[in-house]
Amino acid sequence: MDKASKKENILVVDDSQDTIEIIQRNLSAEGYPVSSAFCVSDALEILDTKVIDLVITDYRMPGTSGFELVRHVRDNCRNTGIIMVTGYATINGAVEAIKNGAEGYLAKPFTDEELILSVEKALQKLRHSKIVNHDTDTGSRNEQFGIIGESRAMQDVYKPIRKSAGSIATVLVTGESGTGKELVARAIHYHSARASKAFVPVNCGGIPDGLLESELFGHVKGSFTGATGSRAGFFQTADGGTIFLDEISELSMHLQVKLLRVLQDKEVRMIGSNRSIKVDIKIIAATNRDLQALVKSGKFREDLFFRLNVLTISVPALRDRGDDILLLIKHFAQKSSREMEKPAPVFSDNALQALKSYSWPGNVRELENIITRLIVMTDSDRIESSDLPSLMRFSPCVNASEWCSLAELETEHIRRVLEGVQGNKSKAAQILGIDRKTLREKIKRNQNND
Repeated sequence: MDKASKKENILVVDDSQDTIEIIQRNLSAEGYPVSSAFCVSDALEILDTKVIDLVITDYRMPGTSGFELVRHVRDNCRNTGIIMVTGYATINGAVEAIKNGAEGYLAKPFTDEELILSVEKALQKLRHSKIVNHDTDTGSRNEQFGIIGESRAMQDVYKPIRKSAGSIATVLVTGESGTGKELVARAIHYHSARASKAFVPVNCGGIPDGLLESELFGHVKGSFTGATGSRAGFFQTADGGTIFLDEISELSMHLQVKLLRVLQDKEVRMIGSNRSIKVDIKIIAATNRDLQALVKSGKFREDLFFRLNVLTISVPALRDRGDDILLLIKHFAQKSSREMEKPAPVFSDNALQALKSYSWPGNVRELENIITRLIVMTDSDRIESSDLPSLMRFSPCVNASEWCSLAELETEHIRRVLEGVQGNKSKAAQILGIDRKTLREKIKRNQNND
């Protein structure tokens, strides 16, 4: 955020003119509007007449103390942050103030850098809390194409969605499990000229291979045992619209050949039929695997890969989406609360920090599962960090000499989840927000990398 765009109003309360001048000079240089008061009573008058985002108050002052001001702000100014300024001899009092609602404290003497860092940290906590705990619903300003997210990573998704929606070209959507690839596919369809026609989603990994061919291409009566009548396939159902082939990497070589013909000729042949049927469809495929690696290993046809990889959209992992996680927390909390007919809870600063710091191997799907569970299981109207799953409360800590890759972090997290559920893969998959098949693949891949 550049200096010119900083809008938070800051109030400095101190009985020392020199201290006020130093703090005011430093914060004004950073672009913050700053008001000042020499005592608590003057500060209260300002708070009653002006919106203040952050109060920086001394602990010891003549008359009413800064500690009393902290309590007043917490009780009456819910969207105002507080920083306590204290001498070394009164640190215990500052710690007590933090317990009662101050976002942080500065011990005198402090440097200019320490002041700015403390202010930025307190305001960041305030911004996070406002995003999640503000009374109004998550508005359309936080959404594009029905997808919640304002981060730069998501802006890089919205642009190719627009391009893809205006084209008949095949689209390949890539990204980890649970990132929202189907939402991207739906956004493309419903913002295209085909929006009034069918959108047909197909999970290629969730249908047995023997059945998938019939589901995709349809069959005529008597073409196989049990075919008591003719039935159109998904490609015919999607005629004029869009078909979404999720987990495209799971197609057998036989079906890859048949799909290649659909892409080349825009026609399908039902099982048991000797004639082809023209179809007008837009094909969107998705995968959480590296198709190029599968091509090199002989598990995926190179010609099909090139046919699919015309327009590519890479959906970012949740851990790479910054403050989008806060918007999603708010959205899922409000959604679950409405469904359960109970008030949406307030999330404490510590709970938000834990949620934001978590690596989210299951991505948005895992986040939604966690928030729903919190709404169901928490009786209080406030979510604390202690309400979160233990794995989220104790995130791995590393120093600069011990950085690990995201793959290593994921491996460690999966191991800890499995240990926590005594090896129950179904329960582990549910906690992680992925299906058992994806979990097995991740475990196998991690074992091969050991």
